[in-house]
Amino acid sequence: MVLARRDFLIGAGAASTAFALLANPIGAQPELPTSELLPDPHRIIDLPRGFTYQVISRAGEAMGDGLVAPDRPDGMASFALSGDRYLLLRNQENGDEYEGKGCFSDPQAFAKASFVYDRRDDGSPHLGGVTGLIWNTKTARLEQSWAALAGTQINCSGGPTPWGSWISCEESVVRVGENAQKDHGYNFEIPAVAGARADPEPLTAMGRFRHEGVAIDPRTGIAYQTEDRKNGLIYRFLPNEPGQMSKGGRLQALAIIGQPARDTRNWTSFIPTLEAERFPPRVAQAVTWIDLDNVDSPDDDLRLRGQAKGAAIFARGEGIWFGNNELYFTCTIGGANESGQIWRYRPSRFEGTSDEQKNPGALTLWSEPGDATLIDRCDNITIHPSGALVICEDGKADNYVRILSRSGEWRRVARNAHPNSGEMTGACFTPDGKTMFINQQEEGLTLAITGPWNSLI
Repeated sequence: MVLARRDFLIGAGAASTAFALLANPIGAQPELPTSELLPDPHRIIDLPRGFTYQVISRAGEAMGDGLVAPDRPDGMASFALSGDRYLLLRNQENGDEYEGKGCFSDPQAFAKASFVYDRRDDGSPHLGGVTGLIWNTKTARLEQSWAALAGTQINCSGGPTPWGSWISCEESVVRVGENAQKDHGYNFEIPAVAGARADPEPLTAMGRFRHEGVAIDPRTGIAYQTEDRKNGLIYRFLPNEPGQMSKGGRLQALAIIGQPARDTRNWTSFIPTLEAERFPPRVAQAVTWIDLDNVDSPDDDLRLRGQAKGAAIFARGEGIWFGNNELYFTCTIGGANESGQIWRYRPSRFEGTSDEQKNPGALTLWSEPGDATLIDRCDNITIHPSGALVICEDGKADNYVRILSRSGEWRRVARNAHPNSGEMTGACFTPDGKTMFINQQEEGLTLAITGPWNSLI
């Protein structure tokens, strides 16, 4: 359907966030003295005074299951186990061009392993997948490591579920016959259980597209998804049975009420003179959700068909995280200088029901600094237990981890100090907020960082 021309702008007063102390999310405040980073003599990661790191995993190392730690780690989540032990489920963003960077030192020997989704024409598995790691924060020891999913393509980000699993997302739409025996472009679910491996069945009802991340509202079980395309959509998946994604459901796309096919990207090339056409900051706007059909189409046209029905357009939706009854997601190249946007979505109290339009969900452009010194192509995002946003960069030069503090200031909390200066990915915290786990993608490292996090937020 094409949306009716009605304007349901919601006043700023009704848009107050649960993170009430994030008072000035749009402004480009200078970074504070606590942002000073100390050079790491080992040239791995620069951190503020009082912070330390430990390397948990390096690409190429032997894992506990006899396989090899894969390269290019990306999205990740942590799950509390007993005592001081935490399970990490970590994506591996490997496509076929990254030969030798998967988990098999002998790909042929393991081509038919039960946790391998698909094989290439020569019988070897595709190189993406998910790795499991168990880290003990008290002993600072890696207790277990294994391959939890293999044979997928470009597992970029994903998201944890409230029922104790990780949904891994393929950022690939490779088809049968393209050096593949199965179609790709799907989500896969991995149980957050020590040593567990996935049943490599794609969650086809969640859509076939270039997936990036997924976040689930624990209240409703609804899953929200980002799409890494310059003209991507934001999707919502309504499961037939909450907590049972494999049992199907309805896929929908976000649209702004009264503004069909609204372009949210704010690119100067599209709106060089007319400021009124820019998507306004700090103004919560009511949304509706458009039903999509043929969600498993082989044509990679889901976003185009959604736009034709009135879905809003986003500039490379990437990181997404749910916390305190709100959803935050990034658009890596949104904004006039394409340095990134951060969005907030507040679900309706009737989210996903027939009463939803009585009190629709609200979308807000939460931050668009327009200054690459504050944020340069925001990517993965998480929420510290305090409520502060923690954002990883995939920028053009140095790559940082940034905090958008509770008072609305940007702060640098880490810098990739390796000469490669690859992107930082997969930031996630222990529930007490004392340890952050993070990846350095090009360097193939996973780190545990501890320190006085509350001093930065």
